[in-house]
Amino acid sequence: MDFSPGRPVRPFLRARIAPTPSGYLHLGNIYSFVLTATLAQRHGARILLRIDDLDRQRTQRAYIQDIFDTLNFLEIPWHDGPRNADEFEREYSQVHRMELYRAALAELREKQALFACDCSRSKIQQADATGAYTGYCRTRGVPFDAVKVSWRLRTDNDAPLTVRTLGEPVVEGLPREQTDFVVRKKDGDPAYQLASVVDDEHFGVDLIVRGMDLWPSTLAQLYLARVLGRNKFMATTFYHHPLITGPGGDKLSKSAGATSIQYLRKEGKTKADVYTMIARKSGIIDRLENWLELGERL
Repeated sequence: MDFSPGRPVRPFLRARIAPTPSGYLHLGNIYSFVLTATLAQRHGARILLRIDDLDRQRTQRAYIQDIFDTLNFLEIPWHDGPRNADEFEREYSQVHRMELYRAALAELREKQALFACDCSRSKIQQADATGAYTGYCRTRGVPFDAVKVSWRLRTDNDAPLTVRTLGEPVVEGLPREQTDFVVRKKDGDPAYQLASVVDDEHFGVDLIVRGMDLWPSTLAQLYLARVLGRNKFMATTFYHHPLITGPGGDKLSKSAGATSIQYLRKEGKTKADVYTMIARKSGIIDRLENWLELGERL
């Protein structure tokens, strides 16, 4: 991990672990959690557990419970947020923050920053082989209250965005795949990008650790935060880490059960076994006993 030696250690208020309960946690999730805990400890930040459960069709109680079981089994710390599945459902589920999301959507409509879109995924794919949105509904005037329409943010992909990092800031435009990205889904629920910005601002998160595969999402969220005037989110520092992969070099998936912590526990693996497996995937041959030892070596 590049901590930019020689630079002063900047203090942060809060980092976050933000799993989605759509499957059992796997080695890749734990790798990211350990990096989050390591950076939070180094920079004096508290860690928030934020579980992203907006996708109610894919969310299962067993997956929510697995998050707590796994964090406790591996002794990964967090300071803020729910301590168990019942408290999460009662106080911290994203369904309790719907008014915040709706307020952000209303603000975007007032700014005339949105348009409604009735395009299907297949229609978008037919228009562009990469699946990037081509702006078909931008000027069609589809009613916002029509059935099965998404709400999209009007984007200017040439507008520069500044990503604060632990090193030098990175300036980039919005990638093509995030053109006019969705902020409200066809079922009426807020989309991930909007909910993530609103939640991080709401909870005072100023240090976000995530995989390099989420770099386009970081740019989309910064773009959205700028439109909304969420200056605290725009000042957030990001650390994007490389991904650990499976035998074929593919990104680990929650559907690939052999790397899930639940499966490994059933196979009799210990906490040290799990951390050592992650270490081996990162090119470290030593046996490691806990997240602190792994974090020091990454």
